[in-house]
Parts: sequence; structure tokens; C-alpha cells
Amino acid sequence: MSEDIHPLRHPDDAMRPVPFRGGGFNPGRRPMAAVLAFFLLLSVWEAGSRLGYISDLFLPSPGQIGIAFWELFQSGDLWRHLSASLSRLISGWILGTIAGLTLGFAIGMFTLARSVGISLVSALFPIPKIALLPLFIIWFGIGEPSKIATIFFGVFFPTVINTYSSVDNVNRNFIRMGQSFNLSTFAIVRKIILPGSLPGILAGFRISASIGIILLVAAEMIGAEYGIGALVLAAGNLMQTDLLIAGVVMLSLLGLGIAFLLSKVEARLLRWR
Repeated sequence: MSEDIHPLRHPDDAMRPVPFRGGGFNPGRRPMAAVLAFFLLLSVWEAGSRLGYISDLFLPSPGQIGIAFWELFQSGDLWRHLSASLSRLISGWILGTIAGLTLGFAIGMFTLARSVGISLVSALFPIPKIALLPLFIIWFGIGEPSKIATIFFGVFFPTVINTYSSVDNVNRNFIRMGQSFNLSTFAIVRKIILPGSLPGILAGFRISASIGIILLVAAEMIGAEYGIGALVLAAGNLMQTDLLIAGVVMLSLLGLGIAFLLSKVEARLLRWR
């Protein structure tokens, strides 16, 4: 018996090609499945409310929440709250992202910046940014600057960490190759480091945007006349649960809208992949 053939295997099996089974765990997307699941959830929710299994005081029906939305729209409060929140969120997120990207690239590329920056970020990042809100109010007043500062700090630290981690993951052989061809530091950053780190940085934007929304609500619950957080707080104090959940739905739609925009940005900037 040949040593190359297993005693329990037929000799012809050695010549039989192995079928390809490597699907690669590449899940697709079926939008209609999500729509149907969402519709089913709303239907069960509405039926439970109409049949009396779900109390309107604790969880209003989707129909009541829709009426609350319509009343907000008719009164003009919907746009007032939404525009105030968007203004604060966009300002804080842009400022925090720019500062975080700048320090993150510096930490990822320069020794002195890494030595100082990582220590400071590691010391300050675990501090809950909501706990700093009273301090920001003392420093900047109870108006817009304190709310924007809260969002800024909440966005800044995860952006720094995500950016220098993405820069560290860039293949150093590509950088050495660029240096061997006498590329300038700016050219290496633009042609090698930025494209290589961009997928991780864009993924981090989703995290920082979510953190920004959370801090936005917390900041608006203190001394804000308009804003989704102020709406939720006022509705909760008056036990208007339909209005409260309408505010929560607005936050969910805001998060979905930001995620959609970021997906479009990713698709445009990462066409080379």
C-alpha cells in the first residue's frame, strides 16, 4: 500500500479536485427585510395599545406619537428644536474633529507629540464629559459656548485615539519606500499615510458623532430653551410621554441621518478600495 494514500480513502480521491467553499463571510444587505421588521414591530405595538395591553401613560401608541409630531410641526417647534440642536452638534463636532485629527496625526508621526500627547489623552479621556458641564458653565456661561465645549471635548478625545491608531496601522514599508524616493513629508502624508489611515478615521467619525449626540442631549437639559434635549426634559417633567418619545424618535432620526451622510462620504473617499 502506498504511503501517500490513506488506507480508508479510495485511490481516485487523491486526483479529485477540492470544491471551492470560501464564501468569505461577506454578508449582503436586504433593505426590505429591515422595513418589514420595523413595520411588524410598529403593528404589534399599535395593536397592543389598542387592545389595552400597553398603557398609554407608560408607552403611547405610534399613532399618538405621530399626532405629537404633527402638533410640533404645526406650531413650528419642530424646526426650532431641531435647528438649535443641529447648530450645536455641527459646531462642536467640527471643532472637536479638526482638533482631534491634528493632534492624532501629530501623535502618530512625531516622537515628542507621542510622548506628551498619549499621556495627556490617557489621563483626560476617562473623565466623563458630562461631569465637566458645570465647569464649562462657570467658564463660558450658560449659553451656547458651554454646550459646544461639552460636545467638543466629547468628540476630541475619541478622534485623537482613533486617528493615531489608524496612522500606526499604516504599513511602514510604504513610508520607507516614499522616503527612499525622496518624497517630502507632506507628500508622504498626502499619498501614503492619509489614504492608509482614512478607513479607520472615517469609521471613528461614526463613534464620535454618536457621542456628540449623547452629550448634546445632556447639555441641552441644562439651561436651554430650545433643543431636542430641552424638549425631552420638559415633556418628562409634565409626564407627556407621547411628546417625550417623539423627541427620542427625533434623536434616532438625527443619528440615522448622520450615519447616512457619513456612508456617502465613505463611499466617495474610499472609491479606491
